[in-house]
Amino acid sequence: MERKSVKGLVLFTAAATVLAVAPTSSALAAPAAPGQPEAGAASIPWGQCASPGLQRRGAECGLLSVPLDYGKPNGKKIQIAVSRIKAKVAAKDYQGVMLVNPGGPGGSGLTLSVLGEFVPNGAGEAYDWIGFDPRGVGSSVPALSCDPDYFNGPRPEYIPWNQNIEKTWLNHSKGYAKDCGKAGGDLLNHMTTVDSVNDMESIRKALGAKQINFYGFSYGTYLGQVYGTLHPDKVRRMVLDGNVDVRKVWYQANLDQDVNFERNVKIWFDWLAKYDNVYHLGKTGKQVELRWYAEQNKLRSKPAGGVVGPDEWTDIFLYSGYYQSTWLELADAFAGWANDGNTDVIVAAYENYIAPGDDNGYAVYNAVQCTDVQWPQSWNQWERDNWRTFLKAPFMTWDNAWYNAPCLYWPAKASKPVKVDGSKIKSVLFVGTTLDAATPWEGSLEARRRFPNGSLIAEVGQTTHANSLNGNACVDDAIADYLATGKLPARKKGDRPDLSCDALPQPDPTAASAQAKTLRADSLTREPLYPVHH
Repeated sequence: MERKSVKGLVLFTAAATVLAVAPTSSALAAPAAPGQPEAGAASIPWGQCASPGLQRRGAECGLLSVPLDYGKPNGKKIQIAVSRIKAKVAAKDYQGVMLVNPGGPGGSGLTLSVLGEFVPNGAGEAYDWIGFDPRGVGSSVPALSCDPDYFNGPRPEYIPWNQNIEKTWLNHSKGYAKDCGKAGGDLLNHMTTVDSVNDMESIRKALGAKQINFYGFSYGTYLGQVYGTLHPDKVRRMVLDGNVDVRKVWYQANLDQDVNFERNVKIWFDWLAKYDNVYHLGKTGKQVELRWYAEQNKLRSKPAGGVVGPDEWTDIFLYSGYYQSTWLELADAFAGWANDGNTDVIVAAYENYIAPGDDNGYAVYNAVQCTDVQWPQSWNQWERDNWRTFLKAPFMTWDNAWYNAPCLYWPAKASKPVKVDGSKIKSVLFVGTTLDAATPWEGSLEARRRFPNGSLIAEVGQTTHANSLNGNACVDDAIADYLATGKLPARKKGDRPDLSCDALPQPDPTAASAQAKTLRADSLTREPLYPVHH
């Protein structure tokens, strides 16, 4: 649930320790290598990938034709961009195809076929890793874009202190929805999660695989839960990291995010105070928080570089609540602006984190969420709920509200969400961080309740969203063992995780360590989810 498209993976190599885990009935025999596409299924004409990174890895890429409307399978077609990095093991050790989704909705997953190389102990090498851009995204055809200038700053004040601000944002939101109606046409009526699940089935059939394995992050966990509900016999193994609470799609999920991001930004403020000798922003979290709001207020009268106003200020630092990998870079930007008046550093952060000039991820985010389920159609309800939430969580509440406001006017009919039932799934491994703001921890517990044959790993005390395969050996080795053997951590009684792993230490700006340098230099996010928050 996130605003940015994928700019890379924050991935580290884990220690090569294998955890002892209890076997389950899901330790299936190795599948046969994929054959020809299923009868009547389209094929993927494989060729060279455009991505240099995929080329270096010997990946194949192609476009798969799928129905725009699965209710009319012989009607108009669209194309899904797919990549494949083949397994590197003997046929007897082959584990099948592994589809990957980075989240969003709206995240590009075409290059995520590289994920297998980050699974410890070589466990990823036994799979064909399949990346794909969901319908409307990235290299898929058509790709949805409604207004590429929508995020250009400075934007109107987020907080509707008066009716003029409120009216301005309502008009903005209505205008964006109207632009999407013009740009998207028939595509907008076929952009639900179920449509993407049907596309996953089309990919499976095109690959000639009897079953799929699936690794989903964030919104990708919702894809996995819905796919497992509709096609339980087609699921072999799934890893779902950063789990969407299916009871709350999507209106309430966003309000819950507001409260959790408030908590996480305060954790970051406390961290900045801990290193006041480095950043000089305050000796307590409260002092840092007051400084942050004071700097934001200055931007109301004079945006930095003419583009970073109070809204952009919020958008930039929202990432501190998402990923600890951003903490060092964001701390430098905050201190550089607040202490030195460095315009370049804050404008660079805006361009890096907000990515103005590209609304594809945002357009698809709306196209999916606004049609997955009917959002409240009364602005009075939105206004009441968001002001109530703002009183306890002012950091991003109105930012988030306007991010989703096009759903008030969306020019496509909303459907009803699938009732998720994982009782027929034989094997799934859930992963969650207990301080995840984008997909709060309760969503992982709810997923475990609905999938009685699944197990849940908790990364305790970690604020980073969807953090697996990111350097915590306790988490990553358990995933590797599951992918290698099908064994899950033994399921415990009660409403709790089945394996608990301590979070890694927070970044240390005073350490000249490889980790600190990597955290400072590495990329931002695996996705959008439901706003950057998404």
